[in-house]
Parts: sequence; C-alpha cells; structure tokens
Amino acid sequence: MATVLAKFDHWKHFLGERVEAAKKMGMDEEKISKLAFEIGQFLDEKVDPKNDEERVLKELWDVGDEQERKTIARLMVKLADSNA
Repeated sequence: MATVLAKFDHWKHFLGERVEAAKKMGMDEEKISKLAFEIGQFLDEKVDPKNDEERVLKELWDVGDEQERKTIARLMVKLADSNA
C-alpha cells in the first residue's frame, strides 16, 4: 500500500479500480461518495501526506467544511472513475 500512496498516478489508478469494483458490486455513486468521504476523514486523521498532491488534498480538506469535504470526496471518486 505504501508504494501505491507514494505516486499519485498509481493512487488514482488504484482508487479507480476500487470504484469500478464497488460499482460491479451494485453500489451507487452516492454510497461510493459517502464511503470516499469516510476514507478521507480517516486519512486526514491517521496518514501523513507522502507527496505534493496528497499534501494539497490534505490542506484543502483541512480548510473545508463538511459540505466542501463531501464535494472533494465526490470529485476524487469522479477522478478515480476516469482513471479506471
């Protein structure tokens, strides 16, 4: 997992594969986005950014309110989906 997080392109591809798997399991986009928000909360609290891209996302997450964080999560799902 550390290798995946080290390179943002690998992270996007990894996340894209997971979004695709969730869709195949029948999860709708709203559920996937909610899960992405929960993962974002966990990462914000437990994981130090490993690269510049993660640092920017963390800074955006930290200054955003809950609604803005949900938007970031939805956008990450869309980004990942386009990289699947």
